[in-house]
Amino acid sequence: MNPVRYCFFAILVLSVSLPFVFYAADLHTQKPLQRLNFSVNSTLAEACKALTEGKASFLKENTLKTSFGESSCTEYIRQNRYITRALSAEEAAFPIAYIMTLHKEFETFERLFRAVYMPQNVYCVHVDAKAPAPFRQAVQRLVGCFPNAFLASRTEQVVYGGISRLRADLHCMRDLLASAVPWHYLLNTCGQEFPLKTNQEIVRLLKGFRGKNITPGVLPPPYITVRTEYVHREQLYSSSSFMLRTSVRKAPPPHNLTIYFGSAYVAVTRPFVEFVLQDQRAIDLLAWSEDTYSPDEHFWVTLNRIPGVPGSMPNASWEGDLKAVKWIDMEKSHGGCHGHYVRGICIYGTGDLKWLYNSTCMFANKFELKTYPLTVECLELRHRQRTLSQSEVEVEPSWYF
Repeated sequence: MNPVRYCFFAILVLSVSLPFVFYAADLHTQKPLQRLNFSVNSTLAEACKALTEGKASFLKENTLKTSFGESSCTEYIRQNRYITRALSAEEAAFPIAYIMTLHKEFETFERLFRAVYMPQNVYCVHVDAKAPAPFRQAVQRLVGCFPNAFLASRTEQVVYGGISRLRADLHCMRDLLASAVPWHYLLNTCGQEFPLKTNQEIVRLLKGFRGKNITPGVLPPPYITVRTEYVHREQLYSSSSFMLRTSVRKAPPPHNLTIYFGSAYVAVTRPFVEFVLQDQRAIDLLAWSEDTYSPDEHFWVTLNRIPGVPGSMPNASWEGDLKAVKWIDMEKSHGGCHGHYVRGICIYGTGDLKWLYNSTCMFANKFELKTYPLTVECLELRHRQRTLSQSEVEVEPSWYF
C-alpha cells in the first residue's frame, strides 16, 4: 500500500477507535461537569425570542458568521466552534453515516455541516458536476479539514427528477461502506437542510427502530403512477436540464415487484445498504428505474417493502419523522409558508421558526442563508445550546457560540 494512504487510514482508524476506549473510562473518572454560561450573542437570542413571539426583529445581519479566509484547518475548526469530541459514550458507540448532496448555497451547507458534525460520524459529500468550480473548491477545502469527511469518488451531473440524483446517493453509499468508520445507520441529506434534533436525539430515535429502515411511503396514488408507467429521459443543456416524458410505455417492474411511492430521504441500516448494492433484485430495479421520473421516490421505499430484506418494513407507511417540509398543496395542515416556495417546497422565513421549533422531525428542508439569515441562525443557536446541554463530558469553552 502507498505509504501516504497507509498513514491516512491509520489516522482514520485511530480517530474512530479512540473515543470508544477513552469515553468508557471518562464516564467513571470524570469530575462533575462544569456548565458554563453561554457566551452567545445576546442580541441574537433576543431577536430569536421576539420572532417566535410574533414580534418584528431589529436584527438583520448574520451573527454566527463562518469564515475561512487565510486560516489553517486547525484555526478554522477552533474559530468556527466545531465540536471535536463525542459528547457521550452512547454517541461514540453509535456512529452515523451521512450523505450530503450539494449544488449551490455553500454558506447554507457550511452551517448544516457544522451543526451535524461529530468526530465519530462519517460524511460523504457529493457536489453536482454542474456546480461552478469555485463552489466545488470551497466544499473541497472545508471537507479536507476533517479526517471523517470526504468528497464522493464519483460525481453525477444531476438532473432534477432524474436517475442521476439516485446515482449520487449510491456512489456515496459505496464510499461509506469502504470507510473504516463502523456506522450503524445512514442518512441522506441535501445542502439546504438543517437538523431539528441533536446528534444524541437522532441516535436515540434511530436506536428506537431496532434495526429497521425508515423509508416513508405508500402505494402510489393515481396521479403518481405515470412516473413509472412511461419512459422519461434526462434532457441536458448548457443552460438548463429537465426530465422529458415520452409516449413509450415501460415494461412491468422486474421480479414482479410492487412499486411504492415515498420519500427520497431515508434512514437505512448498514445491512440494507449492502443489500441495495449487491442483491440482484435491487440491481435490476435500479436498471428498470433509469428511465422513470424521480426514481429516488420509489427505489428505497419499494425495496424496503420486500419481506426478508435486511431491516425491511413491509407494512410501513409515512412514519419516521425524517423531514419537516411545507408543501404548497398542504397549506391547510401547516399554516402557510412565511418565506417563499421553490418547486412547491417552502424556503423557510423567520415566520416559520415557531412551527420548526415545534416539529418532531430530525431535519427540516429547505433554507437559504442569504435570503433568510435569521431563520438559520436562530435554529443554529437553539441547536447548539441543546447539544451542549445534553453533553456527558466537560464542554470546552470554544464550543459555545
